[in-house]
Amino acid sequence: MEYGRRRARVVLEDGAVFDGWTFTGEGEVAGEVVFTTSMVGYQETLTDPSYRGQILLFTYPLVGNYGVISGDEESPKVQSAAVLVREYTPHHSNWASERSLAALLEESRVLGVEGIDTRALTRHLRDKGSMRGVISTLEHDASVLRDKANAHPSMLGLDLASTGTELTEPVLLPAFGEERCRIAALDYGVKGSIYKELRSRGASVLAMPGQTSAEEILAAEPAGLFLSNGPGDPAALQEAVDTLRPVVGEVPVFGICLGHQLLGLALGCETYKMPFGHHGANHPVRNLETGKIEITSQNHGFAVHEETLPDGVELTHRNLYDGTVEGLSDGSREAWSVQYHPESSPGPRDSGYLFDDFVRRISGAKV
Repeated sequence: MEYGRRRARVVLEDGAVFDGWTFTGEGEVAGEVVFTTSMVGYQETLTDPSYRGQILLFTYPLVGNYGVISGDEESPKVQSAAVLVREYTPHHSNWASERSLAALLEESRVLGVEGIDTRALTRHLRDKGSMRGVISTLEHDASVLRDKANAHPSMLGLDLASTGTELTEPVLLPAFGEERCRIAALDYGVKGSIYKELRSRGASVLAMPGQTSAEEILAAEPAGLFLSNGPGDPAALQEAVDTLRPVVGEVPVFGICLGHQLLGLALGCETYKMPFGHHGANHPVRNLETGKIEITSQNHGFAVHEETLPDGVELTHRNLYDGTVEGLSDGSREAWSVQYHPESSPGPRDSGYLFDDFVRRISGAKV
């Protein structure tokens, strides 16, 4: 192979060991190890801020074969702490590709490791749950690396959303074409394609840092408020929850992913850490109002406890893999949310109607 390789060892907090070699970078990195079942869209996945600080394992065995395409990124840099694949392909033939995946990882100083038995590691995480791990090209003593994995902060109780965005002040993103409405959006680590979906439907988006106060949000007089995706434990974001409570009921609110969880907490629900979460683009969800099943794109490790839904808060969507909560609605206060990523980047386009519904509800215009 043309790229340099060094032996790399992956050790989980329970002592499980997996060996491979680097296809980019060297050194040592720790993080929660999670797997994604997406077959395509590795560029979008790796630049998704919801993966901030996590070691990302791809179950699809061949990664890198179509290179990196300008405009497909969801944020300016790779967000994952490291990448694990079965086989990396350095040569890419896609006409639109400008560089290799390895080049993208090197630009963000992210370690990439191939040759891992990804099937065995995925089964281990599925059976035991996502756990902390360490990748090292410097140290191969499993006991030493296990101790380092256990010393790394747990995702439970970890606030990553406060640093999940580089936005420091509000920025107005104009609608594509005629403006139908103006939306305020709280950025906890938003994917760029989400704003594109809203703007393509005639919504101008006032992107605001996630730490923006309720007074500032309401002073902007938005037609609606959007709550973005983002990384980490929603229960660690008490300030964000306190901000939302006085806003809900004053302006229509639509949240996705972390935004869904934060809205749930603001409405009086509780959240919990899932065994290994939902990461991929093949998750079936039933819309309980229409009965239709959507194949969805998802990336989250926490969920809303269905048993804690208070009176007036309705379950609207359910995951058909494990029965977990995938959507909520409080009709009296015009607040609703879904756990998955309706912008579907990457993934099937079954859920785009949710953006149509949001813009139509707050503008009264046909989308």
